[in-house]
Amino acid sequence: MTIKQTNTDDLLAVIIKGIDDVKGEDIQLLDLREIENTVCDYFVVCSANSNTQVNAISGSVQKVVSKELKDKPWHVEGLGNAEWVLMDYVNVVVHIFQKQVREFYDIESLWGDAKITEINPA
Repeated sequence: MTIKQTNTDDLLAVIIKGIDDVKGEDIQLLDLREIENTVCDYFVVCSANSNTQVNAISGSVQKVVSKELKDKPWHVEGLGNAEWVLMDYVNVVVHIFQKQVREFYDIESLWGDAKITEINPA
């Protein structure tokens, strides 16, 4: 049995598609590859307007990645209260925040050395 290695660029594109499919907002890609001792290569961060939308984005990302890349997250955390859901795809970690929670934790500032790219899906 051979294990298909998912291309990180493909994974990022499909994750962003999953977020955009359910109207995730303010999508940012943090490139962590140049920072020492990081746990992954990329963070994908987005905002949602409610816990229902946080769950919808999480479900959409899982569904699209599973369908298109036959991959699933290694770990998912935060679905219980759906204020901040973290989806770990090993090389890529997806953070789905309710807007006020994202502002409070300000994860982009915590990783200020990362190269941040604003994503505007078509």
